[in-house]
Amino acid sequence: MTVLIITRSEDNESSARVAAAVEARGVRAYRLDTDLYPTDLRISIEDQPGERGRPRGNIVGPAGELSLAEITAIYYRRFEVGARIPADLDRQLRAPSVEESRRVMHGLMAVLTATGAFTLDRLDVVRRAEHKSLQLALARRVGLEVPRTLVSNDPEAVRAFAARVPAGIVTKMMASFAVYDAEGREHVVFTNPVSDEDLADLEGLSLCPMTFQERLEKAVELRVTVVGQQVMAASIDSQALPRAQTDWRREGVALLDAWKRYELPADVHQQTLALMDALGLNYGAFDFIVTPDGRHVFLEVNPVGEFMWLLHTPGLPVDEALADVLCDRAARRWRAVEPT
Repeated sequence: MTVLIITRSEDNESSARVAAAVEARGVRAYRLDTDLYPTDLRISIEDQPGERGRPRGNIVGPAGELSLAEITAIYYRRFEVGARIPADLDRQLRAPSVEESRRVMHGLMAVLTATGAFTLDRLDVVRRAEHKSLQLALARRVGLEVPRTLVSNDPEAVRAFAARVPAGIVTKMMASFAVYDAEGREHVVFTNPVSDEDLADLEGLSLCPMTFQERLEKAVELRVTVVGQQVMAASIDSQALPRAQTDWRREGVALLDAWKRYELPADVHQQTLALMDALGLNYGAFDFIVTPDGRHVFLEVNPVGEFMWLLHTPGLPVDEALADVLCDRAARRWRAVEPT
């Protein structure tokens, strides 16, 4: 039995913690840093059945050699294939090299899954679950409260939406990304309030659509991490620091030690699991707002969301829960996901 951990060299300690927890259960953990492929890591897949009906072949890299037949589970965490292919390589050669390498890695995961290896989570399931509009629709269907939301590149539609939401609106991006200044400094794009001045100048929507949501008063914010059937919640008082009030990530470092364990109401607990079932996910990192009057409002779920800081404060055992599912010691979601 071997758990294949798919990540990258610059990953934080989360992958190492999960690997250690897997090894503590008597199962080998093999780390595959995708940025090393194809330059410093070799993969061979032969189209002939081997042991247990798995394809013949192996992986050879810094973690040693691994026969594909030994892989019983895959933990898909981070992906950076082709990162070390020389940047100055002719673009006409580098682009297909990266794409071919990406297809080999995705093909490896697909064929292992098709021949019986459990994957947390399958790439097609992750890609489907990442759609925020789908998340909101399914969350509402299972009974979770969701904020009024508009996704649009139409300025008039945005202004009409804002007029229907007297408490005000915020704007966010569906995908997390950063921009870099002339000195190479990273600037993350956070959730931001939308002012009257912003509503008067929405020409940028012709270049990029955005997501707009009603602005909610906050008592605390939650990070709810679900692994299999285990639900672990932590709260943060984002209103304690002015720059964190709209998006706690602006003060993420300052708030690292302020997270506390939180017990979800029973109905929200069950609705969270129901949404995981609907999305077909074994892992999900949820964001909630708890309003001053005690309403739990679902914002989103990240199928490969970060959990590293929660291992320390408030000490949620996410790594142990992941190891239990990967080593088949806890319930898994195996069923196929039906088209929406």
